[in-house]
Formats: sequence, C-alpha cells, structure tokens
Amino acid sequence: MAEALVFHSDLDSPEPWIAALKAELPWLEIRLSNAPGDDRDVRYALVWRPPLGFFSRFPNLELVTNLGAGVDALLARPDLPEVPIARISDPEMSRMMASFVLFAVLRHARDIPAFERAQRERRWHFITPRTAGEISVGVLGLGELGSTAALELARQGFRVSGWSRSPKDLPGIACVNGMEALDGFLAANEILVVMLPLTPQTRHLLDARRLAALPRGAKLVNVARGPIIDEAALVEALRSGHVAEATLDVFETEPLPQESPLWGMDGVLITPHLASMAIPKSACAQVAANIRRIRAGEPIAQRVDAARGY
Repeated sequence: MAEALVFHSDLDSPEPWIAALKAELPWLEIRLSNAPGDDRDVRYALVWRPPLGFFSRFPNLELVTNLGAGVDALLARPDLPEVPIARISDPEMSRMMASFVLFAVLRHARDIPAFERAQRERRWHFITPRTAGEISVGVLGLGELGSTAALELARQGFRVSGWSRSPKDLPGIACVNGMEALDGFLAANEILVVMLPLTPQTRHLLDARRLAALPRGAKLVNVARGPIIDEAALVEALRSGHVAEATLDVFETEPLPQESPLWGMDGVLITPHLASMAIPKSACAQVAANIRRIRAGEPIAQRVDAARGY
C-alpha cells in the first residue's frame, strides 16, 4: 500500500511545508486535504484546525501532528482518532517566542507606552530608566516555550520567577509550583507573562480575583491562549488602572471582534496571534523523525498527553 501524508491549514501556506517534507522524506506522497487520491493511503496528518469530520476520511491514519505547540483546539474535537498525537517542538519556534516575550517585557520595563502617549500629545516626557535588576518579571508556565523565555529574560538581567503546576528547576529563575503558591507569585511580579497551555484547569485561571492579586499598576503579557484570562475581568482591571498596560497576542475570540474595548485602550498593544510560529524547514525534521519512528514501531517524540491537555 502507498503511504501518504495529508496537509491541512487555513493559516499556513502549504508550499514551504511540502518542500520541506519532500526534502526529508522524498518517498512519501504529500497531499493537500482537497486533492484527489485514495484516502486509504493516508497514514499521517499534519494539520491546523481541520474541519469537523476531517479525520474520519482516513481509515489507516497512524499519526496526527499539530502545526504548533498549542493543542487545546485539537484535543477538544469529538472526531479525534485514537492514534498518537504529536505537537511541533521546534527550536526556531522557541527562539521566536523568546524574542517576542523579550520585546514585550522591554516595552513595559522601558515605559514605551508612556512615550508613545507623549508623542501623540507632542509632549517631551522624561522618565528615569530603571535597571533590569530592579524589575520583577513572572513567567506563568514553564513548559518548553516558557522556560526558554524565562531564561532569556534572566540573561538580560531581569529578576525572573516562574510558576508551574509541577516542580521545575531552572538556573537563575526562582521557581515555584502548585496552586497554593499562585497568589503569592502573582503579587510578587510587576510584569506577568502568561505562557500556560489551555486546559480545563487553566481556562479563566486569571479571573477578577487573581488579576486583583497582581500589584497595582502591573503590566501583563499574554502569548499563550486568550481564554486563560477572563477578558471581561481584564478590561475592568485595565479601566481601573490596577493593570496599567498589556501586550496581548491572543484573545478569547480570534480575530478580536471590532467591538472589543481592548482595541481603543491606552497602553494596550494588540498583535494577531503571531508571537511564535512553526518554521517549515526546521519543524519538518521533527515531523519526519516521528514518521520514521512510527514505521519502525518506536514511540514518537513530543507526544501529547490527552489527559493532561498538552
């Protein structure tokens, strides 16, 4: 029987992915989801948000790879097949995320929103800069992307702490874990970077009460998933000034609706879910390695644990 991989994404251009996969696995047929062909030949799927019922077309599927690190949408599907699920774990993606987080933290640490406001008002406005070591930054979530970002922030001299569900040990990072440590962690950091996966346990984890646990005037960066923060509660925290500024790359509804008050809020930077993306050339090496493992009967790398949600 022939072997094929089906590719589906409404976000990514397929050509770079097909070229990178062909370079790694020249014998494998790479097929777009709307291309003709025998669906029984499809053994592997590389997907981002395929339509409902997508997987039922392929009775011989052996591996599904999610085009990204976040798998919440994939795991929530009722039609997910009982085959190994892998997520992309790409060093280039980690570096891209770390650079975006560093940009966002520096934006708040160096008072850039205040200077942007002064420029709009044609007002010369001086704020004495603080050193990085005077500024406490908390990274909420110390998975692969969160750990890389936390280490980069520490390398730049910030006082970095990190929170995770289970114990972690990172050099130069004050790591805490468990729900009992969360409120104290929030209270200790003037800049909070949200990098958790979205699971039933993390949905609206940052509700009105936990946002209130942040020090008044805190700055917030969310590069994880929108529903981790109660968006209505965040709007109220921004209006009251308890949260002074925010850099938001993800939202409860995407694209962010035009009527959202976040669009017009002073000190809020909105970006369209682009903090980190999988890079075809580097990510396809991992996809190909997992296909080789499947063919050899070996366990795959970066397998998703559906029970944990990531």
